[in-house]
Amino acid sequence: MKKPPTDLEMLEYIYERYYFTFISFSREKPNRSSKVYVPIDIEAIAKRFKVDPDIIFGRLYYHLESKYGFTQPDSSNVHFFALQVGSDKHSVQFSLLASVIASLREERNKHLLATWLSIVAIIISLGSLAVSLVFDG
Repeated sequence: MKKPPTDLEMLEYIYERYYFTFISFSREKPNRSSKVYVPIDIEAIAKRFKVDPDIIFGRLYYHLESKYGFTQPDSSNVHFFALQVGSDKHSVQFSLLASVIASLREERNKHLLATWLSIVAIIISLGSLAVSLVFDG
């Protein structure tokens, strides 16, 4: 059974694949309906991770949209993943995507640091135990 990609893996891939599309927006000659919402190809993303497209769609629409989409004080919605933006289907709010990636990386780095500090503490403890057994015993 194929393991689904993590949120970070999937979002980093989307960021890398569509960054040029995001920065190439021109108000004079727009290539999509909105600068910040970038349409993505769910089939291609699914193919990259060797999973069913509904896995990618579900993660974006049901999980990540509810987790990162929000309502502004003026009651307007900021979608993380929108089904339709103008004439564009399946779009991600790219600047929000970049922020989510940064947060997920920071969270991962905190966990890695804690894990490595724990490993070092265990090694020091085992070394202390070995020294005490050798010199006391």
